[in-house]
Amino acid sequence: MTRVILAGIGLLLVAGAIALALARTPDCTVESLVPRWAPPPSDFISLKGQSVHYRDEGPRDDPLPLVLVHGTSASLHTWEGWVAALKSERRVISFDLPGFGLTGPSASGDYRDETYARFVLELLDELKVRRFAIGGNSLGGEVAWRTALAAPARVDRLILVDAAGYAYHPKSVPIGFRIARIPLLNRIGDILLPRSLVEASVLKVYGDPSRVTPALVDRYFELTLREGNRRALGQRFQQMALGADAARIRELKLPTLILWGARDQLNPPENARRFQADIAGSRLVMFDELGHVPHEEDPARTVAAVKQFLGPR
Repeated sequence: MTRVILAGIGLLLVAGAIALALARTPDCTVESLVPRWAPPPSDFISLKGQSVHYRDEGPRDDPLPLVLVHGTSASLHTWEGWVAALKSERRVISFDLPGFGLTGPSASGDYRDETYARFVLELLDELKVRRFAIGGNSLGGEVAWRTALAAPARVDRLILVDAAGYAYHPKSVPIGFRIARIPLLNRIGDILLPRSLVEASVLKVYGDPSRVTPALVDRYFELTLREGNRRALGQRFQQMALGADAARIRELKLPTLILWGARDQLNPPENARRFQADIAGSRLVMFDELGHVPHEEDPARTVAAVKQFLGPR
């Protein structure tokens, strides 16, 4: 009987090892991802030894370029709809933050919000952009308002899209984020990352899940596999301090547009109204059927409000 039990355990271990080997999702090199995810007008620029993936589109004589900052686990591709609608008249600069997209992990391992704000200013210095408008979604929204606070003489306008900044209790957290927040378990994510898990996470942040296409899931999945990004995400969550500087939001004294998806289950719509109350003169536009990434989910509707806010050149 003992032999039978041991043999059964052995078979289970072998089966588990085979399953683990089949499910293993190794990192992808930047070089393997560039042909699909960084065609022109994508470019790379060296910033303090880090190769940064960015796009600089539209007329170079625009006196007030629009800088767009993506959220957690996203990339510059999240803004493609807005860029397509704006670039005939506006210069639009988008990029992958350190730890995400094709830019990949920071050598310092520092993914604090204030560090991201410095990164934005350093990148714009390298691109010789002095004065600009800035918009951001989720994490990118907090990076945007922190950038405005850090350099008020340089930032003319601010666009916050389901932006981070206040402490909150989400109704639903994408499963990929939950795993990345748990020590030890997030190390398993460095080895195993089923595409289905990424798909489930993307579905959670859309107000209308039917808008999530296989191509969209492919993009999030493949860019998450960029070497070092999974480890960087875990580090980012360990360093994150939601609402730590929320009191500083009242210091913002510039024209501000707040866009929010009413179906956002991650960052509740109540926070949109808090931004509106704390930033004097700000304007709030709520999109009833959209979720946490309204700019990506329905770029045509959301960019219309942006065009009105920016006004003619």
